[in-house]
Amino acid sequence: MRKFTLTALLLLALLLTSGAQGKSAYHTRIFPEISGSAARVDTSPEVRRKTFEIVWRTVKERHFDPDLGGVDWDAVHERYAPRIAAVTTDSELYDLLRQMLGELGQSHFNIIPPEAIVEDGVKEPPTGGIGIDLQMIEGLAVITQVEKGSAADRAGLRTGYIIKQVDSTPVTGIAAQFAKSNVSAAIRRLRITRGVVALVNGKPGTSVRIVYLDGRNRPMEAICEREKLKGEMSRRVGQFPPRYTEFESKRLTGRIGYIRFNTFALNLMDRIRHAISDMRDAPGIIVDLRGNPGGIGNMSNAIASLLETRRTTLGIMRTRTGEMHFAVFPREDAYRGAVVIMIDGRTGSTSEIMAAGMQESGRAILVGERSVGAALPSVFEKLPTGALFQFAIADFKTPKGRLIEGNGVTPDIEVLLTRAVLLEGRDPQLEEAISQIRKRTSAASRQAAGF
Repeated sequence: MRKFTLTALLLLALLLTSGAQGKSAYHTRIFPEISGSAARVDTSPEVRRKTFEIVWRTVKERHFDPDLGGVDWDAVHERYAPRIAAVTTDSELYDLLRQMLGELGQSHFNIIPPEAIVEDGVKEPPTGGIGIDLQMIEGLAVITQVEKGSAADRAGLRTGYIIKQVDSTPVTGIAAQFAKSNVSAAIRRLRITRGVVALVNGKPGTSVRIVYLDGRNRPMEAICEREKLKGEMSRRVGQFPPRYTEFESKRLTGRIGYIRFNTFALNLMDRIRHAISDMRDAPGIIVDLRGNPGGIGNMSNAIASLLETRRTTLGIMRTRTGEMHFAVFPREDAYRGAVVIMIDGRTGSTSEIMAAGMQESGRAILVGERSVGAALPSVFEKLPTGALFQFAIADFKTPKGRLIEGNGVTPDIEVLLTRAVLLEGRDPQLEEAISQIRKRTSAASRQAAGF
């Protein structure tokens, strides 16, 4: 298994792991687990046994908590090791390993099979979408975004519609797969969401059948052709796989700045930096981290340095042998206007670290919904079968000592999405973010005038 220097550990830290990570063609389009071109080749039983032992021992020896949160890992080995004899394919092995890792009840433990690993140098995403985003709302897969002019838009799909079935697979069947998981309810909802999106996505040019309920709860059906995604792939960093990236920046009403990016990938850093610089005259900037599951950990404090006005920290990463601060050193040209960060139940990892740290420093107001609570720094290592093993190597706490893992980040102003407002075509979370910018700007103006 490949070893990493401390620098590499930092660069590879903080990627949310939640099972299948193929995403739809809007806010949550991010994957390292997308359909790759590599052919699936099963290894020998001996290699599979060796792989099992490597995964088990790595957790035992390198987990940040020597007590594994009270899990008897030796007993776990006794239960799972005999099951290797019944495994006949690598795919079955990966399922077994994921079940074993699930005993920890933590994020950032995952197995990514070789055929799902994107090759380095790929510029276009090898999968496509139909132009929707969705969330699980009250147990239903509700469409939350429809990209204008997309296949979904042309087929008549709208926000607030409920997806009941994708091709021949009902959403209830996807939900049942995660019913007995040891993870939190928030991560379970996220995994169901990603499971649905993974089915919606596929090779560009192929079709997918969506069975849904419209605004009047009438059962309907749409056939949509999957289209190429508009973003680009990031480059590989060590064993950190290439990821699909997209970026958006614009001015809203009142010249308020708006920035959204779907992952913390190095190829987006210059765009983020330039966008913030270009918005220096804006009364406020909204950073939309909804649906952003994280990525390169050090980007959180790098971006914060463009927005913070004083030296601070986003939190502390603790390993078995020490700790490290996510220090923020403000740039001289840092933006000094109002900052609002939007989060939701799909905001994870590096996104949570940045949001929580800037919230505790008093620099940003958080608007939206409680984040997923998956903020364990992690690394990737290659297994003998060719799969990637992602595992957490540290814990993380905010500057005030709050544990994000399993708890999430609570917004200052909670705004829940409901099907009713989505059917109206509204984004109440963005509306509130704009309102908060106006309030802070107005208060600053009154203070400057001596009122």
